[in-house]
Amino acid sequence: MFLHRQELQFKSTPDKPDAVYARKLQEVLGGQYGEITVAMQYFFQGWNMHIPGKYRDLVFGIAAEEIGHVEMLATMIAQLLEKSPLGITEDAVQDDPTVAAIIGGTDVQHAIVAGAGARPVDSNGNPWQGSYITASGNLLADFTANANAEMQGRVQVARLYHMTDDHGVRDLLSFLLARDTMHQNMWLAAAAELQEEGSEKLPTPSNFPQNKEFTEVSYQYLNFSDGQQAGEGRWAKGPSPDGNGEFTYHDGPTTSAPMPPPTHPDSRLYGTTELPNTVEKVAGLAQDKLNRE
Repeated sequence: MFLHRQELQFKSTPDKPDAVYARKLQEVLGGQYGEITVAMQYFFQGWNMHIPGKYRDLVFGIAAEEIGHVEMLATMIAQLLEKSPLGITEDAVQDDPTVAAIIGGTDVQHAIVAGAGARPVDSNGNPWQGSYITASGNLLADFTANANAEMQGRVQVARLYHMTDDHGVRDLLSFLLARDTMHQNMWLAAAAELQEEGSEKLPTPSNFPQNKEFTEVSYQYLNFSDGQQAGEGRWAKGPSPDGNGEFTYHDGPTTSAPMPPPTHPDSRLYGTTELPNTVEKVAGLAQDKLNRE
C-alpha cells in the first residue's frame, strides 16, 4: 500500500530559474545512479527478498525515502524551469529557438514534452531504464551493489554542488549528500552484519561449493597488463578477505587452451564460412525440405 503526503522531506526552492542547470540536475534524477534507480532497486530487492525481518524492513524503508528524493528533485527541476527563457537572445540564433536552446545547453524536451517540468531521463535526455536495477535475491551481492550506487550518486551530487552558486539548490544538494553519507555507511554495515551472522559471506554466493570451482586460480592475481606495480597491492599477496585462501601474483596467465575451430551455424543464417557458397546454398535447401530448425 502506498500513501502520498503532499509535503517534501526537505526544502526544494531555487533562488532563480536556470534551465541549463535543470538539465544537469536530471542526471541525479533519471540517470544510471539517480534517485529513480535507487528507489526502484530497493523496492525490487524488498519484493524479491526471501526472508522477513530487519533486512526487508530496511530496504522498504529506504526505498520509500528515495521516492521522496525523486519528488524533491522533480520539484526543484520544475521550479528551475518555471520562468526560464526557452531560447537565448542573441540575434544570430534567435530565429531558430531550437538551435538557441541547444547552444544555451537546455533540454528542449523540458518545454516541448514536459511543459516546463522534470522528465524520467538523464542529463542527455536518455530515458531511465529498468536495466539499471540490481535485485538478485542474494543480500550480500545486493547490499554491496547498493553501497556502490550510493557512492556513485554522491560523487555526482558533489560535482553538481560546485556547478551552481544558487543557495536554494545547494541547500537541497547538501541534504542529499548527507543522506548519501548515511546510506553508504548503512549498506556497508548491513553487508558486514550479514557476514557476522553467517547469513551470507564471501565469496558470494557462499553456499555454492568452492570445490566445484577451478580452485587453482581462485586466488591468483593474473597480470594481463604491462604495468609493473599491480603486484605491490594487497590483492597480490597474503590472506584473502574471505579467509579461504592466500593471494599469489603471476605475471601473465597460468592456464591456456587451444582455440577451437570456427563454428558452422545453420546455412540459412547466411554467415560466410570456408565452405563454397554453392555448398552452403544446397545445405540450406536440404534443411528446409527436412523442416529442420
